[in-house]
Amino acid sequence: QVQLVESGGGLVQAGGSLRLSCAASGRTFSSYAMGWFRQAPGKEREFVQAISGSGDTTYYADSVKGRFTISRDNAKNTVFLQMNSLKPEDTAVYHCAADRSLRQFMSAPAYWGQGTQVTVSS
Repeated sequence: QVQLVESGGGLVQAGGSLRLSCAASGRTFSSYAMGWFRQAPGKEREFVQAISGSGDTTYYADSVKGRFTISRDNAKNTVFLQMNSLKPEDTAVYHCAADRSLRQFMSAPAYWGQGTQVTVSS
C-alpha cells in the first residue's frame, strides 16, 4: 500500500506560479512511477505529468509542456510539480498518483491522493 498526501495548492493570479508537493509513505518509493492528474469542475480527469522511479523519464501533457515541471526526491519520498505561467484553465483539483509500472500509470494508476485545489484567477 502507498499513501499519498498532496500540499501546496491555493489561489494565484494568471501568470503566477505554484509548487505542489506529494509525500508518499513506504520504503520503496523509488520503485514507483509518480505523477499528477487534474480534474476541473464538470470535466473528466486529465493526465498532467509523470516521472519514472529513477527520475530519468518524464511525460507531459501538451497543455502544460514548457510551463510545468515534474521532479522527485527519492531520499524524501516526495514528488513535486512546479507550475509556472499559470492560466485560468489550469484551475482544477490536482491529484498525485503512483504505480509500480510507468506504462500502467499512464492509463490507470493504482494509488491516488485526495487532491489539492489550484485556482487561477484572471
